[in-house]
Amino acid sequence: MMADQFPWLTAIVLLPLAASLAIPFMPDKDGKTIRWYALGVAIADFVLMCWVFWTHYDPSISTFQMVEQYSWIPQLGIKWSVSVDGLSLPLVLLAGLVTTLAIFAAWQVDRKPRLFYFLMLLMYSAQIGVFIAQDLMLFFIVWELELIPVYLLISIWGGQNRRYAATKFIIYTAAASVFILIAALAMGFYGGGNLTFDIAELGLKDYPLNLELLLYAGLLIAFGLKLAVFPLHTWLPDAHGEASSPVSMILAGVLLKMGGYGLIRLNLELLPNAHVYFAPILAILGVINIIYGALNSFGESNMKRRLAYSSVSHMGFVLLGIASFTDLGVNGALLQMISHGLIASVLFFLAGVTYDRTHTMSMDEMGDIGKVMPKVFALFTAGAMASIALPGMSGFASELSIFVGLATSDTYSASFRAVTIFLAAVGLILTPIYMLSMLREMFYNKGVAPTCDINGVPVQNSGGKGLLEEAVCFGNSCVLPSEAVFVDAQPREVAIAFCFLIPILGIGFYPKLATQMYDVKTVAVNAEVRQSYIQIAEQNPQIYAKGFLLPKVARVQKAPTLGKIAESESVPVLGIVK
Repeated sequence: MMADQFPWLTAIVLLPLAASLAIPFMPDKDGKTIRWYALGVAIADFVLMCWVFWTHYDPSISTFQMVEQYSWIPQLGIKWSVSVDGLSLPLVLLAGLVTTLAIFAAWQVDRKPRLFYFLMLLMYSAQIGVFIAQDLMLFFIVWELELIPVYLLISIWGGQNRRYAATKFIIYTAAASVFILIAALAMGFYGGGNLTFDIAELGLKDYPLNLELLLYAGLLIAFGLKLAVFPLHTWLPDAHGEASSPVSMILAGVLLKMGGYGLIRLNLELLPNAHVYFAPILAILGVINIIYGALNSFGESNMKRRLAYSSVSHMGFVLLGIASFTDLGVNGALLQMISHGLIASVLFFLAGVTYDRTHTMSMDEMGDIGKVMPKVFALFTAGAMASIALPGMSGFASELSIFVGLATSDTYSASFRAVTIFLAAVGLILTPIYMLSMLREMFYNKGVAPTCDINGVPVQNSGGKGLLEEAVCFGNSCVLPSEAVFVDAQPREVAIAFCFLIPILGIGFYPKLATQMYDVKTVAVNAEVRQSYIQIAEQNPQIYAKGFLLPKVARVQKAPTLGKIAESESVPVLGIVK
């Protein structure tokens, strides 16, 4: 780090952590002071990162910027090394926005508020640390640190089966994280010389193809589980189904994106040769995610579990973009992560708003509540339209980029591209079916007079003609007037929803608002991956046809001049090449 440069990135990471340490000592009886304090810290950190990136970040540079390095554990070669580039900057801003609004959404938390807001601020720091860590071992440490507050937030403030969901989450993610540690040690020790975990230096090493394939497979397991890639996704519906809405906002808006970020940062950027062999697998997994997630979402009657499977489906597009070998495809993958982070966060927030009124997550017990909550209905509809990739919203721009990127890829044969795009399009057709049916079940009249019992007395919602005329009925659930809370969205809730919907619409109408931050970086990453593909394909033009039932890879005639061509050898690996 330059002597005259203030450590802005370190300040951004440590501000929420340092501020959280003061919460146990703050005088507060009802939690109001602490929630204002936590919200103030979150806003201050988000404003700080916006100002720092606006004044210090140059989007025309593809390399790491604002590098800050301090010796931490020199005996092990571990440094406090943080920096930003086009891959990390938009996700840092996304994490700051989502976490700040999640803290604002948790305004009514009255159970152990000190611990709750302490964990939220701790998670804030850990998330930012993951995206800006330039030391791979530091990356692993903050990756693991983020698991602790998520586990506690689910297990303490979750639903009826919260302990099961929290335990499943921690076991799955912690076990998969071991592969990150193994990969970090393998890359750090490889080649002799000085031990280093610096990502920029690790990218300069020339790993044998066998080692690259093993490292890639391990990291794919670790990041694929975080991204909820089939069949490693099963923790996600349980976690979302039991977590409180503010925690679900962070799970869907930020934590899933950590998996996609890891795939691009480490698998593509550090292991481009192995990516050539794994790319068709990623494309196949992406299609499976899209269709499988959509079908499961349609079959769910629990509102949050339906949204959780919707996230599984949308993450399949990220895999397709990463596997496309095109600038537009990789660019679209990152845009899809940003877009889905905003859309999923607002939908899970509005699910929590609805639950606060109806006291149920079962859509079978809802119906016709749009009449009494028109603002919630309007906001939920806007979020659902964004999720189905309506033109003019961010989801349309990101998914269109991925489709066009894959369709124009000269890496795969025309038949493989056609089949992949067709199957992915099936998922697009299923998305409006399950999203619009969710709106219908929740907000529209189902055409029957709902009946239920209150204290053993049958009640029918028949326009004031039931046995208990004062009862309030929605769907198959009835409550007494003293227990009914059918208040429409309050100003705080409308403000939170608009903070998500405005960037969703802004990116939808003008995608360059987001893409200009990382265009140069994604082009540079894809150029290196393509050059690795070119050298391998020149020696083995049928690599995708051997060992997999896939079409023959297209033969590239000429290599571009940008980037480097890593030396690669044709060796027997997994039955792919001879």
